[in-house]
Amino acid sequence: MTEINSVTTLTRDGDIAVITLNSPPVNALSAKVREGLFEGFKAAGASDAKAIVLICEGRTFIAGADISEFGGAMAGPSLFDVQDMMEGSPKPVIAAIHGTALGGGLEVALCAHYRVAVPSARVGLPEVALGLLPGAGGTQRLPRIVGVEAALDMVTSGRHVPAKQALAMGLVDELVEEGKLKEGALAFARKAVAEGKPLVKVRDNNAKLEAAKGHPEIFADFRKANARKFRGFMAPENNIKAVEAAVNSATFDEGLKAERQLFGELMMGAQSAAQRYYFFAERQANKIPDVPDDTPIRPIKKVGILGAGTMGGGIAMNFLNAGIPVTIVEVQEAALERGLGVIRKNYERSRSAKPEETEARMALLSGSLDFDKLADCDLIVEAVFERMDIKKDIFARLDKVAKPGAILASNTSYLDIDEIASVTGRPQDVIGLHFFSPANVMKLLEVIRGEKTAKDVIATSMKLAKQIGKIAVLAGVCPGFIGNRMLSQRQREAQKLVMEGAMPWDIDRVLYDFGFPMGPFAMSDLAGLDIGWVKENSKGETIRDVLCEMDRRGQKAGAGYYDYDENRNAKPSPVTEKIITDFIVKSGVNPRKISDEEILERCVYPMINEGAKILEEGKAIRPSDVDVVWVNGYGWPVYRGGPMHYADQVGPDKVLAKMQEFQAKMGDAFKPSVLLEKLVADGKKFSDIKA
Repeated sequence: MTEINSVTTLTRDGDIAVITLNSPPVNALSAKVREGLFEGFKAAGASDAKAIVLICEGRTFIAGADISEFGGAMAGPSLFDVQDMMEGSPKPVIAAIHGTALGGGLEVALCAHYRVAVPSARVGLPEVALGLLPGAGGTQRLPRIVGVEAALDMVTSGRHVPAKQALAMGLVDELVEEGKLKEGALAFARKAVAEGKPLVKVRDNNAKLEAAKGHPEIFADFRKANARKFRGFMAPENNIKAVEAAVNSATFDEGLKAERQLFGELMMGAQSAAQRYYFFAERQANKIPDVPDDTPIRPIKKVGILGAGTMGGGIAMNFLNAGIPVTIVEVQEAALERGLGVIRKNYERSRSAKPEETEARMALLSGSLDFDKLADCDLIVEAVFERMDIKKDIFARLDKVAKPGAILASNTSYLDIDEIASVTGRPQDVIGLHFFSPANVMKLLEVIRGEKTAKDVIATSMKLAKQIGKIAVLAGVCPGFIGNRMLSQRQREAQKLVMEGAMPWDIDRVLYDFGFPMGPFAMSDLAGLDIGWVKENSKGETIRDVLCEMDRRGQKAGAGYYDYDENRNAKPSPVTEKIITDFIVKSGVNPRKISDEEILERCVYPMINEGAKILEEGKAIRPSDVDVVWVNGYGWPVYRGGPMHYADQVGPDKVLAKMQEFQAKMGDAFKPSVLLEKLVADGKKFSDIKA
């Protein structure tokens, strides 16, 4: 055995050279790994071995680039040097894949002459999720193997392709028995030598590119079909352009040059910086400074849910999907039956759920009108009407029924967890678990830490969130927590802007163009303007009151702020415009033309300022946690990183100056936070704040 370096060895199995990487946890393409590969292939190529197998120790093949090196100076051999050494090897190179071969890992494997994999392996080029494209020949080699259409799908979706599908696509040459990767790879290598298989370089294989030449409609149709999904993102478009370059370039090297230029545009751009920032932010959110990783976890083997409405049903599905039995308790038989029926229909309508999976999940679900059925649950989630008196009554009852050590959680989106916990004799067991609607779809879970919430309850909730497929962020007790507290700032300004002369569709358009899925008024129409509106109490005091009184209750009624056709397509409403104009006249204000720039600043900067107050008060651990909430719960475009990252991009000094300007004109609703003022005074950014 020859030790190439600390992560790479070169051994022989008869006449086959074996290069083995062992760089935990995922054999990422660090400087050491690149050096080991370069020197290993150099030595193996100069030896009398007849073929070379590349294999990795640990749980995976090369899982991708070392993201920590992004933006820094590259040490040692480049990835291109490694690829040239592999591809130019005078002996057949076989990449043996297990776990995942992703990004740079797949780009390395594509420089082998052959690839074998175990059935559980997955391959892919997921760089688009970081606002990038495969920058080491991935967009040039992939379409040469799988064809242009399949390559476009892979590079713009970033999806991980299962080994069986990879075999059918030609990405993998042979599947070998699970657990016997090395033996299978060696057997393939010996067979390749015995049969005198040619040294097939992917870069020289142009047949599938030739088939696409002269057919620009392939790319036009792909762009059109995915326009909504790709809206606002630069990376998918640059990925498409790179594959176009593979088809239209005269040589492989010319295509590679185009790929590098397109990669550079993304790497140096604000979008990729935001997406890479977010990648780390999401992982950082799991780290809670005073709750160590080794904090004991309470076992959650059965969950109880109070309320079978939209939220209760959606919450239940998360646990059922994870194989955890659920008991739902309601006060009325009709409500319970309706709730259980909706859950079943949701599963039956799901494209991914097979009938047997639906039945398996429904078998884990039971419903009851008996509060005592919650007595053996390890976690009980209250999901009833958002009124403090109702919630306190429920928690007082739960305190008597729930077993010792059960976690008692409220799904409140706004109310004080400490006040709810005060009616129990076990405030240490009470926590907020704020699911977002629809709860079976939305990824975010705000975990609300009460003053007396035990650390093991927090640790259990954070771990459980991951188990049920959620991204959890810890927040402290304050009205609206992180997300809704900041949202209220935007909502206030949106309503004020309307009373100053901006139309709802102007505000929605600006926020849509910024990257949100929809603006506040379109969102209100979608949710229903009559949520929380009581006809008997309505006195026409607000625009919303008048709309509801006219039965303009949103999309479901065919009219709200907007008018809707039979397909629910929205168009600006002259009715709404007249209602708004009448309100403005009555208020005595002279309407004015409001610029798109002011609309954006008025809606977004107060949110940033509120985020700063949340940090100042210690209600969020770090600025990036605020951003994770907004990206996952409210549709903030990930290519802008989140409100606090966006503030850093704009410049905290510019945000502060604009808030001061608005305060002077419009009052103390715009009063800058102490933290924002301090950051600017110290010449710092939100990213300088460390937990």
